[in-house]
Amino acid sequence: MIEIRFFAALRERVGSDRLAVSPPDSVDTVAKLVEWLETDPALAEALAATPRRMVAVNEVLGSEDSTVSPGDVVALFPPVTGG
Repeated sequence: MIEIRFFAALRERVGSDRLAVSPPDSVDTVAKLVEWLETDPALAEALAATPRRMVAVNEVLGSEDSTVSPGDVVALFPPVTGG
């Protein structure tokens, strides 16, 4: 099981702040996880509306190439700016 947390506009588009999934063993990176999530039409639409996003795996900033495995928590959120 991998827990996915959605933040900001992405959370609103998905309609939930978190989702627990059990992807196949071949899903071993954030990019593959997102690709697998996009097989769900509603999630595909939400993710397509936020094509630029930041990633954290287990509360550590990462990238689409970051590895994921069962038990991980993956956060997806739009880029943020400060000031």
